[in-house]
Formats: sequence, structure tokens, C-alpha cells
Amino acid sequence: MTAPYRIKGQTGDWEVVLGLEVHAQITSNSKLFSGAAVQFGSEPNANVSFVDAAMPGMLPVINEKCIEQAVRTGLGLKAQINLTSLFDRKNYFYADLPQGYQISQYLDPIVGKGTLTIDLADGTSREIGITRLHLEQDAGKSLHEHSPKHSFIDLNRSGVALMEIVSEPDMRSPEEAAAYFKKLRTILMYLDTCDGDLEKGNMRADVNVSVRKPGDAFGTRCEIKNMNSVRFMIKAIEFEAARQVEIIESGGKVDQETRLFNPDNGETRTMRSKEDAHDYRYFPDPDLLPLILTQEYVDTIKKSLPELPDEKKARYIEKMGLSAYDASVISAEKEAADYFDVLVNAKHDAKLASNWMTVELFGRLNKLGKEITESPISAEQLSGLLALIEDNTISGKIAKTVFERMFETGKPAKQIVEEEGLVQVTDMGAIEKAIDEVIAANQDKVAEYKSGKEKMFGFFVGQVMKATGGKANPAILNDILKKKLS
Repeated sequence: MTAPYRIKGQTGDWEVVLGLEVHAQITSNSKLFSGAAVQFGSEPNANVSFVDAAMPGMLPVINEKCIEQAVRTGLGLKAQINLTSLFDRKNYFYADLPQGYQISQYLDPIVGKGTLTIDLADGTSREIGITRLHLEQDAGKSLHEHSPKHSFIDLNRSGVALMEIVSEPDMRSPEEAAAYFKKLRTILMYLDTCDGDLEKGNMRADVNVSVRKPGDAFGTRCEIKNMNSVRFMIKAIEFEAARQVEIIESGGKVDQETRLFNPDNGETRTMRSKEDAHDYRYFPDPDLLPLILTQEYVDTIKKSLPELPDEKKARYIEKMGLSAYDASVISAEKEAADYFDVLVNAKHDAKLASNWMTVELFGRLNKLGKEITESPISAEQLSGLLALIEDNTISGKIAKTVFERMFETGKPAKQIVEEEGLVQVTDMGAIEKAIDEVIAANQDKVAEYKSGKEKMFGFFVGQVMKATGGKANPAILNDILKKKLS
């Protein structure tokens, strides 16, 4: 276990306390309270109903799909599903909030307490508490770039369904906050309740940061808004924690406020003073009845849940013999796990498949900054390569050459092997002949080996491989060579 994360101050070490409020856009075809489409990239105000525009007399009608998705997420977070929940009006003024309030949930959310397990770089795991998950509608967007004198309003996002997932202040380092955010994203994507698209802002976090001397009471927190980059989240936390320590050690007082992170200079700055709940004047929305679910409804959704990353990881370790690290890497992304499952379902050796994925495939993709969804080698194509290794058509060394060609050309492994004559030599006579020639040409090395320099064995293997164009079956080669040199 690594040492606890500490901020070095003039008065000693400080501990950072972190909690995240994650806004996740629900995967659905229409908005939370209207039938308007949810479609990224549409022309401004193309997806706006009278309800979204807050026209007089318009009433919200709840989207059943969004309710199902919230329950599904709550179950995936091992959380309490509240069979009765209420929608409230959260009152505040923004130019892009035409109602003058946001329909949200306050005291009675649809999902209560749950837990999420994070995996850390040192191999340890921690449970982070989930405080609640509540539903709310998104606001619109103000556009300032079209005119030096006027602002324009795009209401396409107005009314889009969000899940706000609030954690307990259980995290104690930027690494833990990053691990929590990534794990939550993975679970939502497994559940298909949020697409996790950070670039489109479909998942973003407000990070609450405070500092204290280890063991003291919580300090005053500041909220850093709208973080949709893990890298910037880490930098923002590091800066903000150091800023608060400096204020306190200088005799000052940290003000509770909302701040923004500037990635250009790596600093946070004041956005506004933090409002308390009473400033929003919450009250139950008179246009929406209490949301009442039955236990049968919840149980039906529970039966439809997919295998989630923690369960997948455990299965890979226990049933397939993968290391905890490899199982964690493969299960961390749904697409990677799906890719691996294709290989395993094709009856390939799980460890062989894991090695080719985590070392060769991920290594090449990482160098190019690509995701597995962008891989030029499909799972079916890699399966073809593994089949050639397992039936001894090609050696592991040749397989790496074939893999490179596959990555570059997209051709199937079998076609590359046939076109380039890479079939492994298993003819014992041919291998023995090559060994004899190498031994005959290197009598001085034979003497060295026989005098005790066992490392010379590798030299002979390399020479025979060179003579056979790297196509000699390694097992046969080693077996014959040992006998010849004994």
C-alpha cells in the first residue's frame, strides 16, 4: 500500500478531503418531461417543445424511460431504490433557464445510499459511499460568440434528463477522485444508462475540495465546477488543495464558493459564492405527482442488469486464471471486456488472449492514442491469429510479425501467413539439419557452452532461428539443440 497523499505545508502535512457530484446525461430518445428529441449537434433550438421553452400553461409529463434508467443505475451502484420520490422546484435565475426554476429532486430522491469500489494503482481497492442519485433537468445554453452586443439562447439542452450522482466525502487523493470518476463512467456505460461522452459534456463532475490536518474535522469546502477531463480534474484538485493550505497557514479563512478551473494556467478562480439549499427555495413541484414505484417493477429491472465490471473482473480471476491487474485492465472498459469475451467464447486460452490484448493490442493503440473501438484489428481477426498460434502454424515470434502486418493492413492473419510464407517449420529433419550447420560453424561457442557458459544456449537458438527465417518451432528446436549440445 502506498503512503497516504499529503500536502506539505509550513506547519506540517495536510490531508485533502474530496467528494464528487457527477452529472450524467441519461441515454434516452427524448427529454425528462417532454417529447422533444435528445440529439447532439442539431441546429440551435431545433429540439425544443413548448414545455422546454416554458410556455404558459404547459405541463411536464414524465418520461418513463428516464425513470427506468435511474433505477437501473441505482441498482448497478448497489444503492437503495426509493419506491416513493418527489420532484421539487429549485428556483434560480439564469438567462438560459426559461422556467426560472429547475425541476429536480431534493429531500426525496429516487435513489438513496450505495457504494462503488475503486481500484488503485498499487493494487488495493477502496469502497466509496454514494449519498444519493436524483433526477433533474438540464438548462439551456447561452451563446455569446455571435455578437459583441447580444447574447443568444439555445434551448436544445433545456429539459434533457440528468442523473446527479453524489458521493460521500470519502476520497483522500486526486488519484482516488480520478479512479472514482472513471469507475462510475464504466458502470454507467456497462448499464447503458449514460454514454459517458466527456467531449460532449454528457458526463461532468463538480469536485468538492477541502483540507484539514489528518484526523481533524472537515474544513470549508470549495466546489470546482464542470470537470469533464480526468487529467484536468487531478490538476485542479492539486492546485485547489495547495491554495487552501496556503490561505489557512497565512492566517486566512477559506470561503465556501464555487470555482472554475483554467487549464491554460492550471489555476482555479472564483465563479460565485456558494449558495446554500435555502437560497434555492426548494418546494415540491405542484405539476408533478409523487413518483411511486412498485417493488415488482424494481425487481424486473434488476433481473435485466448485465454483468458489471467488478463481477467481470472476479470471474476473469477466479474462472480464467488472469492476474488481478490484467482482469482489471480488461474489465475497465465495456468495449475491451466485450472484445475479450469474443476471444474466450471462441475457446482460446484465456491467458494467451489476455496477453495479446493487454501487451500487443493495447500497447499499439496507446502509442497512437486510440481506443479499442478504433482498433484496426477486430476481435474476430485477433481470434484468427490466436488460432494459428495454438495449432502451431506459426510461432509466437512470427505471430508478432503477423500482428504488425494486420495492424497496418487490416488483412486476416491467415492471408498474411500464406502470402508471406510464414508457416512454422515443424519438420524435425529440417530443424536438425539447421542445428547441425550452426554447431559446425561455431565450434568455439560450443566449447564455451560445454565449459559452463549456459547463456550461450540462447546464441544457438538465435542462430538457428536466423537460419530458418524465424520459422523453426521453438519447442522442437530447443529439444533437439539440448540433445546435440549435451
